Formats: sequence, structure tokens, C-alpha cells
Amino acid sequence: MTTKFNFNGEISDELSISVMDHGFLFGDSIYEVVSTFKNEPCFLDKHLDRLHNSAQAISLKIPRDREWFREQLQKTLIAAGNKESYIRILVTRGVGEMNIDPSSCEHPAIILIVMDVTEYSKSCYEKGIRVALVSIKRNPRDALNPNIKTGNYLNNVLAKIEADKLGAQDAVMVNPWGYLTEGTTSNLFFVCDGHIMTPSMNCGILSGITREMVIQLAKENGFHIEEGKWPGEELLKADEIFLTGTLKKVMPVSHLDGRPVGSGKPGPITLKLLRLYDDLLTKRA
Repeated sequence: MTTKFNFNGEISDELSISVMDHGFLFGDSIYEVVSTFKNEPCFLDKHLDRLHNSAQAISLKIPRDREWFREQLQKTLIAAGNKESYIRILVTRGVGEMNIDPSSCEHPAIILIVMDVTEYSKSCYEKGIRVALVSIKRNPRDALNPNIKTGNYLNNVLAKIEADKLGAQDAVMVNPWGYLTEGTTSNLFFVCDGHIMTPSMNCGILSGITREMVIQLAKENGFHIEEGKWPGEELLKADEIFLTGTLKKVMPVSHLDGRPVGSGKPGPITLKLLRLYDDLLTKRA
């Protein structure tokens, strides 16, 4: 496995950054995770769109244009030489004084990390994973909007810790008003009586790129899909549950809070959407 770091255009095998970088001190940073297919970045334009939207939302000026990101990413992928790669794009506020005022940070830092991808095991897709509906609440939009992809992820970390203690592989969170939102690093879908449901943006979720693709695929293939607001207990009635994300793709859920979801195996709608998503990646390659 080969990992390469690109720091402001300089590629290396190791990377050190200042502890005075506000990304480290205060989580004052934004990021994107991109997967590859045949070692070409998937949906890169959409990821760069979201990166710039996140930057604008926290008043962070990205010092390079999109073409620079594309060129540097390609150089770093070539330098790493992996069959498939995990890509993490970070933009930090940069080095500044030891206080939360960002005005002392004059030079934002851009870091590209390219490493050999660790894929989820085949059994996860064949058998499904276990999730738990945890007590940790998703941040409300008027506090730290989940649709801004920042480096401040402690809320999700605490949810994952609780899920681990409950014997689950991931967590599902509700918002402060008790409505379903998403997983720790993925969006949530569930199926009831053949209808696909997913929490809407106003519940306080990240607009996942895989989520957008799955919604589009569902509509194109005749599924009834609804974005809305549902209390957490609604998930207990689901016939199928699945999560979506850059690395998870379409991940079936077999158990919720230790109880089987439907038959306790990946359901037909989940498996159909998983095949459709895999086909989409193949066609784009």
C-alpha cells in the first residue's frame, strides 16, 4: 500500500504541519473524500462543488482554482501508483495565533492525501451490517450545519463510540427534535411497503453525492421515493434499511438495535439499487 501527501503542490511520503494551524487547533477546516474507479476519481466535479460551497459557508477563501486541484490530484495519484485509491482533500484555515479569531490566518493550506483504498468486505454487502439508533443527536442546522463538510467531527465520533458499545458497526442519529437524519459518515434510506424513504435536507443532513445518485437512479427505475421527516421510531417499522456514502456505496443494514430488519438479510430494493449504482460507476469509467 502506498500513501502520498500533497501539501500546497509538493508531493511527499510524509507530512508535518504546524500545530498552530487552526485546522488542528479548532477543527477550522473543510474536506472531501473521493473514491476512484479504475483509479479515476468518481464524481470529482460534484466533490469540488461541495468543497467550494463548504468554504463559502465558513468564509474560507480557497487559494487555488479547480484546475489546480484536478492537476495536482492526477499527479498525486500517479505518484502513489495504487490500483484503486482513497482520496482526501483538505483545506485548513492555516497557521495563525492561538485564539479562535481566523483573521490571523493569512495562508490557507491545501492537503491532498492519496492512499490505497480499504474496501468494505464482500460479506457486508451479502449479509448487511448492524446499526444502532443512538442517543447522540445530530448537530442542529443553526449551530453547526451538517451540510457544511468541516473537519469538526466530534459529534459523529461520539455517535460511533456509542454504536461500538452497543455492538453495532455504525450509528443512526436523530436531530434535537427526534427526527431521523443520517449515519456517522453516510446517508440513510429505508423501505416500507415498497416505498423508499430518506430524510430531507431540512432535517439537518449532509447532501451526500452518493445519496443524490441513488435518488436519481431510484426515480429513473420506477421506484417511489420520498424525502421527508420521520421520528426515530419509524425506522423500527422498516422492511429494509441501507446507508449510502462515497466508500460504503449502497450498504445494506441487516439489524437495527440488535433486531433483524425485515428478513435479517439485504432486501430486494436495496440489492437492486446496489447493482444499479455499480453499473453507473462502470458506465462512467
